[in-house]
Amino acid sequence: MFTLFAMPKHFRGHFATIQRNAITSWTRLTPQPEIILFGNEEGTEELARELGLRHIPEVKRNEFGTPLLSDLFRQAEQHASMPLLGYVNADIILTDDFSAALNRVRSRYEKFMMVGRRWDLDWGQPIDFSQADWGKSMRARALQANHQRTANFIDYFVYSRGVCDGILPLAIGRYYWDNYLLWRGRSSGAELVDVSAAVVAVHQNHDFSHHPQGVAGVTGPERKRNRQLIGDWWHMYTIEDATQVMTADSMRPHRKHAWLMAKRLWSHPLTIFQLPWLALKRVMGA
Repeated sequence: MFTLFAMPKHFRGHFATIQRNAITSWTRLTPQPEIILFGNEEGTEELARELGLRHIPEVKRNEFGTPLLSDLFRQAEQHASMPLLGYVNADIILTDDFSAALNRVRSRYEKFMMVGRRWDLDWGQPIDFSQADWGKSMRARALQANHQRTANFIDYFVYSRGVCDGILPLAIGRYYWDNYLLWRGRSSGAELVDVSAAVVAVHQNHDFSHHPQGVAGVTGPERKRNRQLIGDWWHMYTIEDATQVMTADSMRPHRKHAWLMAKRLWSHPLTIFQLPWLALKRVMGA
């Protein structure tokens, strides 16, 4: 039914445990998705071989060695054999509430992007997948910890083919790329569906030791470049900009976007003077 893809960090220490937990959880979804792991980071090829997953080692990178969003998503669409694709951060545990939500979304919309807020959990041990209730147990632990992140934390995107065509060459994991991706999906005409209330996507907490410079490596010049490439502030959305919101038993339109844009415009007053020129540029471009 769908293809999941990811680009894991190296498989050492704590990262080895939590990424193995996450990716193995995806193989237990019903129905089982096609899974593609990208990149040549230490341990990626070995885990793909062990779990019987597809592995594509080469992804274009910038001069800092960071994978580029455009090439990753282009290759995913090129190699995926399913009509729906999903990018998931490799530390996110998914259970069958994810598949159930996707079934509901795809039965209703032909062109969409499904996203949701994650639940943070301090977890650093292997999951015993031989236990029939492992998924129920992990969801319960996350709900008990009661730390659901805000709408600006976006860790998974499931979308129809074509929705992410022609995206910018942003550095993955260096801020703003996920906010841009939501705007890009919506601007392509896709319904942006928030399934936060129906999906407990469990994020296993970790530090920034995967980067040689720690937090500074994530917030350095690549962050600034991403922001420059994206351009205007309205090219960045959060999950609150969704057009539809799923609850446990319904789907309803989400009408918060217009209010959010007005609020953001208030914090960018100079944009008001730019609007006539921007409107003229769109007319000339058409």
